[in-house]
Amino acid sequence: METGVTAPTSAARRAAVFQRIRDAHQTEMAEDYVELIEDLIAETGEARLVDLAEHMGVTHATAAKVVQRLQREGFVQTRPYRSIFLTDQGREMASMARRRHQIVLAFLRAIGVAEAVAEIDSEGIEHHVSEETLAAFERITEKLNAGRG
Repeated sequence: METGVTAPTSAARRAAVFQRIRDAHQTEMAEDYVELIEDLIAETGEARLVDLAEHMGVTHATAAKVVQRLQREGFVQTRPYRSIFLTDQGREMASMARRRHQIVLAFLRAIGVAEAVAEIDSEGIEHHVSEETLAAFERITEKLNAGRG
């Protein structure tokens, strides 16, 4: 049955895949930083630039550039000689990133990946996984965990 809509070419499909990957890379660093900022505030009561740099394994200057970008994009607020604070938008991003991380981590554990490896792998996968795949991970994890109980 002809609908008048043409299927995307192989090149168009491939381009769409690579665009999705580029988009994920754009948000990956922001998500990691806002998640860390939220963690630092929860653990120590504040998120300082020096702590961000140390935990991310980057220079102070690199962390400062990222924080400036996060501020421009509305994820954090900074004040001279004060800590870094998440905006509502930043807290929402951190929460979504943490949710994806927990789903991926639980899935990897459920299929038998060693804890240390699962923790490392989930850090990369969480940024590139679709909502559809996350839902499948959750379903499979529940089934696997129910079978062990």
